[in-house]
Order: sequence, then structure tokens, then C-alpha cells
Amino acid sequence: MSKQRVAIIGSGNWGSCIAKVCAENARKYSGVFEEEVRMWVFQEEVDGKLLTDIINEKHENVRYLPGVKLPSNIKAVPDVREAAAGANVLVFVLPHQFVYSTCEKLKDVIDKDCKGISLIKGLDFRDNSLHIISEGIEKILGISCAALSGANLAPEVAEEKFGETTIACKDMDDGPLFMKLFHTPYFDVTIIGDWRGLEVCGALKNIIAIGAGICDGLNYGNNTKAAVVRRGLIEMRRFGKTFFGGVHTETFFESCGVADLIVTCSGGRNRKVAAAFINSHKSIDQVEKEMLNGQKLQGTTTAQEVYHFLSARQKTDDFPLMTAIYRIVYENAPPETIATNLRTHVDL
Repeated sequence: MSKQRVAIIGSGNWGSCIAKVCAENARKYSGVFEEEVRMWVFQEEVDGKLLTDIINEKHENVRYLPGVKLPSNIKAVPDVREAAAGANVLVFVLPHQFVYSTCEKLKDVIDKDCKGISLIKGLDFRDNSLHIISEGIEKILGISCAALSGANLAPEVAEEKFGETTIACKDMDDGPLFMKLFHTPYFDVTIIGDWRGLEVCGALKNIIAIGAGICDGLNYGNNTKAAVVRRGLIEMRRFGKTFFGGVHTETFFESCGVADLIVTCSGGRNRKVAAAFINSHKSIDQVEKEMLNGQKLQGTTTAQEVYHFLSARQKTDDFPLMTAIYRIVYENAPPETIATNLRTHVDL
């Protein structure tokens, strides 16, 4: 097999962090991968200099992952087509609302043997239906696309603090390649086959994290937040089993499931922004803009999409926690209703 060329499609804090992991492994497995790892960077200026130039000269993404040294074999590229040209492995790590428009630009520049892997935590909402992101990438590009998700706060991975992640492959023969590309002593990879369950977990846990943030904003304490996490996991599992075929219960106990839910409800940006929103007298979009330095929440968009999906099917009463979170954030429902909905027992 010829050496694999890797391209990272995205360069936020998580994109830059995973580029670091992939670049380290490209060097480690020099017989498998080309040393240079390209990273597509949406071009912007920082203190009068182009961000791509800063990354290539300083080996640091000073805007989205400041203070973390990136391997010198990462090449920041401002043109997505140039970044992806000739790649054998495309690592998608950008907000889910931009992934398909980005893929449309790549259809005629990728090789026929290219493989994809989605690190995008969201679902695609179109025509009142929800679709799996990796499956959408496959349809546009005509390639196989795996997915990675787990309890992976980017700053901690970048600082090489131990954590786990889960990769779901449609073709399990791709597992060894992805293991070499992503597994490190501090980033422990497990390979499974349930990509739908993995991606449902990655999308819905962000909604539940907003609920955890609402509890924190109300100073409700750890008992209430634990109830939100537990009820959230039940609703996540029920959603996956109800609307997506082939989802396995075991997936919800992998890093992509309960572990990711715990870490996101404890330290993720969705929790942090939601907590600030409760006492701000501002919209959550305003708070997001003020707090995240250009980064985007995934939980807010997903909460809207899931609510409209459930409403179209008259299923909102079957998912009282996710429904309450949406109404608090977007319909000015009293924040205290999150506890009211927790008291409502639903026989699952």
C-alpha cells in the first residue's frame, strides 16, 4: 500500500488538537503515512497577520488553540480544495452546518480510494428529517466515512492528559488504519461498528449539556445536575432506538456515550455558555458570541433541530427534558421548568 496522505478539514480548537495527534502519528508510522499533514484553515487575520502564516511560522494556532505547540509537519492551507487534493484520508472536524457545502467543493479533487472520518458532533436536519453526518458525506463524495466521538475536551487532549475515544467504522477493515492515525498513549482508541449510535450520542449530549448549564446557572447543585445527566442518557438512548435503525445499547456505555455526556455536562462550552445565559438577560446567541472567541455551540442548533423533528411527529412529550431545554432557551420558558420536567416520570 502506498503511503497515505492525511488532510484535516477544519482548524478550530478541536481541529487543531486532532491535527496534532494525526501529525504525531504520521511521523511515528512513517511507513504508512506521508509526513506532511495538511490542515484547512478558514483564512482570517490576527494582529494584522494571516492565521495560516502564523501557524506555519510559529507552529501554533494562536486564535483557537493558543499556547499549544503544533508539530512542524502540519501545513496550514487556506484553500480547502488545495488541502484535500490527493488525500487518502480526510478528517472532517468543522461545525456540522458547514460540512455539506464544504464537501460539495471537494467532489472533483479527492482520489477514488480516499476514506473519510467525521469528528463532527451533530445531525443533519433537512425536510423535517434528521440524517447521520457521515452518511451525508458518503453520499456527496462517494467515499466510505467512519466517525470518531468521545469524552474529548480539546484542551485536555492537546495537553496530553489521558482520555478515551471511540471510532465507529462501517468497514471494520479500516479499523487498523484509523487506529494508527489516532491512537496514542494519552488518546486511547476503541473501534466499534455502530456509527449511527455513536453519532446520535455525539449530537444529543450537547443538548443535555445545555440542561446541565441551566442547572448551574440556577445554582441547583450536583443532585439536580446528576438527574439531568441520567434522564438525558435515557432520552438519548430512546431517541437513537426510536428513529435510527441498528443502534446498539452497548454504544451508550462507550466513551462516545456516557463518558462524553459526563465530561460535556461538567466542563464543555455548551454547559458554560448555558450557565452564563441564565443570568444574562440576553439571547444565548449573544452570550455565545461574547464568550467563545468565534467558536460555535453545537447544542443550540441541535436543540432546535431535534425539537422541530419531534414536533413534526408529535413526539415532544416523549422527550420532556430535551423539549424543556429548547423551550427555556428559545421560547422564554422559566428556567425552573427544567426541574418540573425532571419530576415528570415517563415510563421508558
